[in-house]
Amino acid sequence: MPLTTNNLKFTIKNKALHILTFLFAVASTSVAQEIIDETKPEVSKDTVTDSGATKIDGVAAVVGDYIVLDSDIDKTMLQLKAQGASLAGVDRCQLFGKLLEDKLYAHQAIQDSIEVNDAEIRSRVDQQINQFLQQTNGSMEELLEFYRKDDEVSFREEMFEINKSNMLATEMKKKIIDEVEVTPEEVRQFFNKIPKEERPTFGTELKVAQIVIEPKVSDEEVQRVIDRLNEFKQQVEEEGKSFTSRAVLYTEDGGSKKTGGLYTLDRSKPRMVKEFREVAFSLQEGQISEPFKTDYGYHIIYLEKIRGQEYDVRHILLMPKVSEKEIEEAKKELEKVRELIVSGDMTFAEAAKEFSDEKETKFQGGQLINPQTQDYNFELTKMDPELYGQIQELENNEISPVITDQDRTGAIKFKLVTVTDRIDEHVADYARDYLKIKELALDEKRIKAIEDWLEEKINETYIKISGSNRNCDFKSNWLKK
Repeated sequence: MPLTTNNLKFTIKNKALHILTFLFAVASTSVAQEIIDETKPEVSKDTVTDSGATKIDGVAAVVGDYIVLDSDIDKTMLQLKAQGASLAGVDRCQLFGKLLEDKLYAHQAIQDSIEVNDAEIRSRVDQQINQFLQQTNGSMEELLEFYRKDDEVSFREEMFEINKSNMLATEMKKKIIDEVEVTPEEVRQFFNKIPKEERPTFGTELKVAQIVIEPKVSDEEVQRVIDRLNEFKQQVEEEGKSFTSRAVLYTEDGGSKKTGGLYTLDRSKPRMVKEFREVAFSLQEGQISEPFKTDYGYHIIYLEKIRGQEYDVRHILLMPKVSEKEIEEAKKELEKVRELIVSGDMTFAEAAKEFSDEKETKFQGGQLINPQTQDYNFELTKMDPELYGQIQELENNEISPVITDQDRTGAIKFKLVTVTDRIDEHVADYARDYLKIKELALDEKRIKAIEDWLEEKINETYIKISGSNRNCDFKSNWLKK
């Protein structure tokens, strides 16, 4: 949450935790996380340190069923530096401590029978390797050499284990904090215990409203798309053609085009929009749906395989196109709306309710909701750069010119924006800033829950710290002193 503070100890503590969490999210693709092989010797191949010297790679720690190698710590440090991450205030022992913590999460996740989706992990590995290949001009040989792997299969398997361990750790941590809540009385006590001179300062905040008009797609264009999808359906069902091939050739979903429109859905973990899930879960294996609409366009779905709660589906997405004439008409309509507001014939809120095509905001006078705080306030310095660029020159209640924008599918739309209220930078006020203060109180309580969990599980779990790593001044009791 956006805030500045003078000397707020709990905030600094929170910030440090979040920094470390972020660093390891960035570095997670390079750290060798593996389940212990009882036959594996404690000394492995050589590794190159930050200074360029060569040393023997040994086991730095054992946490339950997992090990941490000395090279894991070094590679994490090097990877972060290579990515330009700032390591100011973060030393090797802190990185090592975070690795230990993640291993404990993953180990306990297995003990608690937490499951993760293997298909989703392999999809993530594919994306990561594709990103890596961009850095080696598409050369797999160079990539394998950089990561010291003999072949692509072993590299992918190690990446799979890394991502699986990370995902298990994430799910375990989520389980710990998911049920943590704060009462209004706890929020009040949290705020009152902060000395007045140490209370956080919240930056300038704005309330922003908008009116959106989207070019209307003609009925003829919609029917053309539906007919095309029905043609694909007929080719597969009656002519024996491949659904996968048609998805590769024709789908307009860039995220699944290369995989033939493939997605794996889990009934217990909602993914994709509601309309898509409802159709997918209503099909039988081998069945193709009728064309249906979502916010992204029109789809047909082929249900390839049901594996318990998991559904392997392929889909083809087509998006109806708007003509230049329809685009120009939408722009002219919004220009007329702006004239009505500027002339005083309608308020901005009245115009939003009557004309806006954005159903999420039109009945709230066009007011945007901050997705992080769930209220109407946006801190100026933390605002989405695109939105900031659209309102930075506006005075309160001034109406912007018609802005050309694009939605998440890339379709053109037009909008007007206005700043409906402005709150200058101020020291936290309990009544005015209750939601932000509540979030800070909740963060503190979550940190305490994690600390308590770590203390309990460290005592219950087999942990061995080797060599010079025992000299680290750990925040948690990894040495069990």
